[in-house]
Amino acid sequence: MTQPTVAPYKQLRRPLDDRIVAGVCSGLGRYLGVDPVLVRVGFAVLTVITWGTAALAYPIMWFIMPEEPAEAAPPAPPWRDPADPTWGQPPTQ
Repeated sequence: MTQPTVAPYKQLRRPLDDRIVAGVCSGLGRYLGVDPVLVRVGFAVLTVITWGTAALAYPIMWFIMPEEPAEAAPPAPPWRDPADPTWGQPPTQ
């Protein structure tokens, strides 16, 4: 008998790859399933409407929201020395 698989719950985290300042709006966008640009524009509008009071929420959320683990980010390509005569050619496996 097989056990049913349980989908992992969504986590509110600051991503490593889609940041402008700290990744708060990008993390909220991913969590809510909307484009992070919409969250950024909404945050800017809310900041203007509240005369800057909403801007206090950003550093608080930056402090509270955990950062995405490094292993979840795509690996960086290996660095190649430009002095290497094979530089510019695809790496051989």
